[in-house]
Amino acid sequence: MHVADPVTVVIDPLEAHLLRADTLRVGLVVPVSGVLGLLGPCAINCAMLAATEVNECGGVLGRPLELVLVDGGRHPAEVAREVTGLVRAGAVQGLVGTHASDVRVAIERFVGGAAPLVYTPPYEGGARNPGVYFLGEPASRQVGPGLDWLIEHRRARRWFLLGNDYVWPRLVHASARRHLRARSATVVGERFVPSGTTAMAPLLEELATVRPDAVLLNLIGSDLVAFNRAFRASGLGTARLCGALEEHGLLAIGGDVSGELYAAMGYFGSIATDANLSLGERYTRRFGAAAPLLNAHGHGCYEGVLMLAALIRRAGTTAVPAIEAVADGTAITGGRGRLTLRDRRVRQRVYVGRADGLDFDVVTSS
Repeated sequence: MHVADPVTVVIDPLEAHLLRADTLRVGLVVPVSGVLGLLGPCAINCAMLAATEVNECGGVLGRPLELVLVDGGRHPAEVAREVTGLVRAGAVQGLVGTHASDVRVAIERFVGGAAPLVYTPPYEGGARNPGVYFLGEPASRQVGPGLDWLIEHRRARRWFLLGNDYVWPRLVHASARRHLRARSATVVGERFVPSGTTAMAPLLEELATVRPDAVLLNLIGSDLVAFNRAFRASGLGTARLCGALEEHGLLAIGGDVSGELYAAMGYFGSIATDANLSLGERYTRRFGAAAPLLNAHGHGCYEGVLMLAALIRRAGTTAVPAIEAVADGTAITGGRGRLTLRDRRVRQRVYVGRADGLDFDVVTSS
């Protein structure tokens, strides 16, 4: 098979209905608007890089892979309706998603297992439906290493929990409460705020009153950026552990030199492995030195495209029942090493990074 253009990205989903039939089309559901819109550029780049590498190795089942971009930053039902229309029309044969969990829940409900979905960010855990494969960390695994490190190294016994008001932060907080209770630490306050919240002053006033040793932050995207900017301006010195802070968010904050801003993620661009150094070189060669920084959400899209391609190759079809039959043991290699599916998910290390200017220094992993 000759591939003149390594990868095609269709920006207008309506165009996907008109694409030639000799391609394998993947719906790439990433936010390019809304609270999480800042994640879009790196996620798209990383998906393109993975698709290029798949095509350079012969594509999938003898067909070149094409990406169909769907804006995952909109209302969950709106995203799900668009994705469902593409799947039912045969305009896409598989899905890779890097977006909020409430969007994923809506897609699962609307699509109903009609196409395989690889979901890449940290997620809330719990039941896993047929045809949905998770590459991120469940809540029960993500928060523990960071909580433990701050308890042991910052004597953080009194915690305040703050997150956006949807399924993922709520279940992360539930896991955190159980973990803190087991460590004889206490939760002195908890708040959930709607996405798009701009009024940070009342939250900061409550923190100043309660005086926790540390804050677990499960705000996302621009809300997380706005809070951390306001926090820095307030002069408060409380340690903050974030469940969704990556390199672009840190850049948007303006960096941090307090030594008290932490993130718990399955990947940082600074991970010093041979696989990650090689990925960074390929990424820079493809997109240039000024490209958006490699980060966990973008890297997840890279892994997601590779995993979907590997699943379809192994099954010899895009049909979910056939993929389900062979999914266990399907493996790929990304920047954080080899990932192998077991029971529709992978198990990988969680890294805790401390912000140092515009980068993260990994202080522990588990």
